[in-house]
Amino acid sequence: MSAGWGFETRQVHAGAVIDSEAGARVTPIYQSAGYVFESFDDGALRFAGQSAQRAYSRNDNPTNVVAARRIADLEGGVDGVLVASGQAAIAAALQALARAGDHVLTTDRLYEGTREMVRGSLARAGLEFEALPIDADEERWVAAVRPTTRAIYAESIANPLGEVADLALLGRVAARTGVPLVVDNTVATPYLCRPLEHGAAVVIHSTSKWLGGHGSVIGGAIVWGDGFAWSPERFPHLHEPRPHGAPSFAARFGGSAYGAHLRAVTVLEHGPTFPPTSAFLLLHGIETLSLRMERHVANAHAVLAALEPHPAVARVHYPGAVGDARADVAQRMLPRGAGSIVSIELHGGRDAARAFLDRLRLVSQMTHIGDVRSLAIHTGSTIHGKLEEHERLALGITPGLVRISVGIERADDIVADLQQALGGLEP
Repeated sequence: MSAGWGFETRQVHAGAVIDSEAGARVTPIYQSAGYVFESFDDGALRFAGQSAQRAYSRNDNPTNVVAARRIADLEGGVDGVLVASGQAAIAAALQALARAGDHVLTTDRLYEGTREMVRGSLARAGLEFEALPIDADEERWVAAVRPTTRAIYAESIANPLGEVADLALLGRVAARTGVPLVVDNTVATPYLCRPLEHGAAVVIHSTSKWLGGHGSVIGGAIVWGDGFAWSPERFPHLHEPRPHGAPSFAARFGGSAYGAHLRAVTVLEHGPTFPPTSAFLLLHGIETLSLRMERHVANAHAVLAALEPHPAVARVHYPGAVGDARADVAQRMLPRGAGSIVSIELHGGRDAARAFLDRLRLVSQMTHIGDVRSLAIHTGSTIHGKLEEHERLALGITPGLVRISVGIERADDIVADLQQALGGLEP
């Protein structure tokens, strides 16, 4: 349907199907737990995975399918699924790849909620995670791969300091080792970066952020391509015969075996269901993604220009900003722009951060990113609050660090609010 169309057209139309009942142009909300079987035998075929008809909304709802396919299309993938949150997307994506005793490589620059999960519940489930420096070279990544390694995991733009992963390098590692690259592309969105084009096999999103864009839904998405070779040595579960005499996922779905297994087994069994009403809202958000991202990026640049020279600001973290050691990677990976998270370090530490945040009027003090509204938070006392001081510092989380998610308001108004809140702070 969308072959040959530009991004701006596909964000409006990809995956959509005209409603067969009323001819509605907007995708309806199919608020139904299940679907009526045409017969006894039809029900059996649906549950055996031998029918194209739906069995249950836990992992297959028409509204959700349109939204998932639209995200997959924008990422250059073949299909996708929606789940209950970004955290659920990370967990499901990795659990569909790895079992107890398996090994996963990550960069050392991940969102703290992800770090908590890989060190907590996923580790307790028997998965072993090993973090390499984000600037590790290709040979170091290759050398770290073990026979039990099942994934290489990275964020395209790390939250909150904006370090950009060299996805081209990691894609080469994936091709050389037969280990799939899984990328959280939440902060960049497919408008700024498409990891599948750099060799990723799986892409994850917290759809609560820029894809939805309006702070009105919690959700996650997992999309995949069909170009990765899922070897039986690393992924035997994709090659094992299925119940009811059905062929293996690899035999039936080829390069899409992972996605088929994710939908039919991992999501079905764990049940991180995404509400169809939320999918309806998500679709409306995606329709304006390119417009919003252009404004987000432009406003982030305005904030960067205003805050870098400010005497109360010790440093600004943003891809390509002064002091960014990975500016060249950002230029290669993000030619359209580097998103809208701008984090600042204040000279006065925690007390300065408190004073700054409590003076904000337009910018909301809250934990969220990717909203049309500008938001700010002191990560050291909230998101990273469970860590010891030395652990925070090792991650670059200094006492005066404030993360700003730049919205789409008038740039002058955002800058004016930030500057008045900085007024009076000691340099």
